[in-house]
Amino acid sequence: MNRRMLAVGLLALVATSTAWAADPKGEPRLTATPKLGLQAGKYGGSYTLSLPAAPGSFNYYGITDNNAYAVIGNAFEGLVEYNLETYKMEPNLAQSWTVSEDGKTYTFKLRRGVKWHDGEDFNADDVVFTFSNIILNPEARGNSAAGFPPNTKFEKVDDYTVKMVMPTTSGAILQQLRVFIMPKHKLLKFTVEGGAKAADINTAWGTGSNLADIVGTGPFKFTSYTPDQKLVMSKNTNYWKSDSFGNKLPYVDRLEYLIIKDTNAAIAQLKAGTLDALNISGAQFPELKAAEVAGAPFKVIRAAALFGSPPHLSFNFDAKDADLARLFSNDKFRQAVQPAVNRKRIIDDIFNGLAQLPGTPVAPISSWYFDTTKYLGEYDLKAANSALDSLGIKDTDGDGVRNFAGGRNIEFSLIAPNDNAFFPGQLIAPVIQADLKSIGLKANLQILSTSATFAKANAGDFEAAIYGFGNQPDPQLRKAIWQPGGDLYYWHSSLRPKPGQPINTKNMKSWERRIYDIFEEASKITDQGKRGALYDEWQLLNAKYLPVIMIAKPANIAAVSNKIGNFVYNLGPIPSYVTNHIIFNK
Repeated sequence: MNRRMLAVGLLALVATSTAWAADPKGEPRLTATPKLGLQAGKYGGSYTLSLPAAPGSFNYYGITDNNAYAVIGNAFEGLVEYNLETYKMEPNLAQSWTVSEDGKTYTFKLRRGVKWHDGEDFNADDVVFTFSNIILNPEARGNSAAGFPPNTKFEKVDDYTVKMVMPTTSGAILQQLRVFIMPKHKLLKFTVEGGAKAADINTAWGTGSNLADIVGTGPFKFTSYTPDQKLVMSKNTNYWKSDSFGNKLPYVDRLEYLIIKDTNAAIAQLKAGTLDALNISGAQFPELKAAEVAGAPFKVIRAAALFGSPPHLSFNFDAKDADLARLFSNDKFRQAVQPAVNRKRIIDDIFNGLAQLPGTPVAPISSWYFDTTKYLGEYDLKAANSALDSLGIKDTDGDGVRNFAGGRNIEFSLIAPNDNAFFPGQLIAPVIQADLKSIGLKANLQILSTSATFAKANAGDFEAAIYGFGNQPDPQLRKAIWQPGGDLYYWHSSLRPKPGQPINTKNMKSWERRIYDIFEEASKITDQGKRGALYDEWQLLNAKYLPVIMIAKPANIAAVSNKIGNFVYNLGPIPSYVTNHIIFNK
């Protein structure tokens, strides 16, 4: 889909106001998705998945944690959601909406009859409360304030009508509204409106909480949790949705998440039939595909990678070691390191060919992708060594390691995750380490869990890292990562604003300031062609100045039990509400 088609699709969606059909009884029903081949099925069964680490919280907005997000998405919903086939936005808790002529005011008609898991009514108070106290709260660790124009307001019109008033237009606002709505009657006491401090929302719904207090409107509710072992969610029997066949959702009775920290152990449990599905990387593909061919009771599925997390190599511009900070923040240093990254070896030997050159932080399959692969260059240790020499960074004592001006070896730690479902950091890191050694840079590996890797990186407690952030259908949804000063712009974290303070634009490099301005400008305009031109420029700046060095874009791969039907994987792993459709074939 090109940008012009995307723009037409968005306008059509706004014009029609609803993408739902009604059955003869007037029940809300999901639109059909014929290309996905979804089938009606029998009710019942327990769908078992794995998590590489325990969730850090059950509060979506109080933590940045993919393990938490994986389970929370089954319990909560937003005003809008993705169509599973087209990835266009459709109504969800908002039944319809209208847009003012100037594009700054959206009026949402909410779906009536929706209940929270504890039986309380969902209404406009919940929506206004969620946006005003949580989503737009800069003190909430998982807030989405950066995705909305400053001073955006949400107002209650009546019990089932909410108005969003923005000071400017926003080109990706429908996708920004995909965030989850929270129950006011349960979380009020943790918010400013309820008399608490702004940051107190982060203390709500820890993993030791009474699960009965954690209520959403989604298809599953929390039932039991055994720390570091197992999380169980049960079917919400009062869920409001039906599928395109008129059947009430969800089909399965239970979701079970087993916490399995070792990838090999997870694969063993898949083979044993304990797990029903498992996201894997190209590293595990040959083994599992061979098992499938030999008659194992599962199939291996490959999908074009829109989502997923392409790994990158980052250097901390604000490293605690002043010499390293000066070196890492030097654009020419990162440009010198670029040709030392052996992407072909990583793609061929680690991903078994099931990855491609990344280009930029935008997935190559995306309509927003701008091809900058020529800036990656060829793997060339000679060129990398020559570039470092030209910077005066040389091995002055002949021990094979380059030295700082004072004679100290250039030595630093390199952290990487060992349990990432989409890229095996523990396998990539030694390749990067060896290549860095070949150009006279000594990297000492620290292999950690994904959550520990992110925690250290995001706290600025690292020197170099291999990490990855998931792609999204629109670059604006990644603003918090790629806009300098954003909450997840961890390699130059000193640009982040302190509470109550503006982003530190004065200390930005010139190219960072331009990227900052691009995201600000692109967020305010609705012309998709103009937005595309701005994001093309952003991708080009990324390719030239390398805030991080992109390594590869892996394909998305999953192994799924043969007894599972309606497993949606058309563009790779997508929001967990697909569990709505899962059925058991046998």
